Amino acid sequence: MTPAGSLLEARALHKAYGPTPALDGADFAIRPGEVVAVMGPSGSGKSTLLHCLAGIIRPDSGTVRYGTHTLTELSDARCSALRRTDFGFVFQFGQLVPELSCLENVALPLRLNGTRRKDAERQARDWLTRLEVDGVAAKRPGEISGGQGQRVAIARALAARPRVIFADEPTGALDSLNGERVMGLLTDAARDTDAAVVLVTHESRVAAYADREVVVRDGIARETAGAA
Repeated sequence: MTPAGSLLEARALHKAYGPTPALDGADFAIRPGEVVAVMGPSGSGKSTLLHCLAGIIRPDSGTVRYGTHTLTELSDARCSALRRTDFGFVFQFGQLVPELSCLENVALPLRLNGTRRKDAERQARDWLTRLEVDGVAAKRPGEISGGQGQRVAIARALAARPRVIFADEPTGALDSLNGERVMGLLTDAARDTDAAVVLVTHESRVAAYADREVVVRDGIARETAGAA
């Protein structure tokens, strides 16, 4: 089922790496404020789907539409610009810049968009407070725990108020307690800002935070039976 009023939508995506197909006609759609879990075994194509949706890689065929944009027709530079302004990313290991403080990491996307340092750091501090890690603002990523690092990464992803957040195994490096806390904070903050969340995971407890589940198997995406 394709949701009405989709913000981001993919149709008939095909992508192969040499003779190996990663996507074989995958469809996907997500509305503003919706959290959709993309599940599947290793090698099923779920991360490839996320990368195509974000304009990081181009499918061999098919279309990806975001709002009024057809990502599959945009230049690399335009896709990159959209990733700075409209898309946020949370990865399994955070991928924070080790040389920067946590505050500077969260302020980074704002600075790249031209926000003055003082304003960027004020907004970054607000997000660190919201994600309950304001106490690590002056520390560098190597000086904090994994759970704190993921909260900082979420604050960075949300700082520019993106319309879509791509979360690729965001709790994969965390214990279950920290994973639950991170997912609660991520989904609550995203819904408060009406951001859509594309959540790639292989864990059912993480997928439970989503509104819908889509399973990718053999390069084809199918909504699970009984999903809303």
